[in-house]
Amino acid sequence: MLKLQIQGDMKAAMKAGDKTRLGVIRLILAAIKQREVDERIELDDDQVLAVLDKMLKQRRDSIAQYAGAGREDLAEAERFEVEVIQGYLPAALTDQELAELVDEALSATGATTVKEMGQVMAALRPKVLGRADMAAVSGLVRERLGG
Repeated sequence: MLKLQIQGDMKAAMKAGDKTRLGVIRLILAAIKQREVDERIELDDDQVLAVLDKMLKQRRDSIAQYAGAGREDLAEAERFEVEVIQGYLPAALTDQELAELVDEALSATGATTVKEMGQVMAALRPKVLGRADMAAVSGLVRERLGG
């Protein structure tokens, strides 16, 4: 399980004395634990990926805000966190693979207008979660639907 891998990496970071990496791993485990407590469940790998994807989106937003405010030191810290979080995500989809998945979802849902974009995104989400930026996926779907 992905959660066990993250816990193992936390122990390795402790032994290595890598405090910055350890801090990020602890943030990841805290986010996972928070969701488990809130929902009173044990998260499976797909749910852990969803947590990691959400954390990644938050970090990217923070980087943009810090860079815009001229706080490059804080932006760099967020970039490091992004790097660590991405280490637990599956390999990113290529543009070609993403285009193929979008085409499959469009044909499976029969969507032809932007109004049906929600159906397409719902079909795509499990296939691309953690492997592609959802904003980019949304933009590609919108483009294919003529929006």
